Amino acid sequence: MPPFRRRFTMPGWVIACHDYIARDYSQQLEAQFGPLAQCRTVNYWAGLSTNMLSRMMCDALWHVDTGNGVIFLTDTPGGAPYRAAALMSHKHPHCEVIAGVTLSLLMQMYPLRKSLTSEAFRDAIVQAGGEGVTSLWHEQQKNPPFVLLHDY
Repeated sequence: MPPFRRRFTMPGWVIACHDYIARDYSQQLEAQFGPLAQCRTVNYWAGLSTNMLSRMMCDALWHVDTGNGVIFLTDTPGGAPYRAAALMSHKHPHCEVIAGVTLSLLMQMYPLRKSLTSEAFRDAIVQAGGEGVTSLWHEQQKNPPFVLLHDY
């Protein structure tokens, strides 16, 4: 890992939403808090291929990952950005996928970004967001993985 990528100790953020929502959220956060370290946006438009979305998400992940985890913040549970992030998260340690984020929730949670691990941040944002916010981890707890009862 290049030395410049080791300076930060907080999890990286990838804000991935439909249309220009991710860009708009990022601009509003920057207006409030200044430049956003370890943060990238991915805008998903109708007609964008799944392959291209995955490449964009992978590029964003690579740019924000310093080894302290990455949090994907998506707008719609089950939407294309959420699904792409969910597939990527299984290959990266300390990678969390959050769905249902809003600008006001991100504004509220931004100050906690530097002090919480990715797992602790996941739990805090889901609790703060109420019913409309969930995470891949929380959804997996509702539906545990399928287990074979017999060895063949």
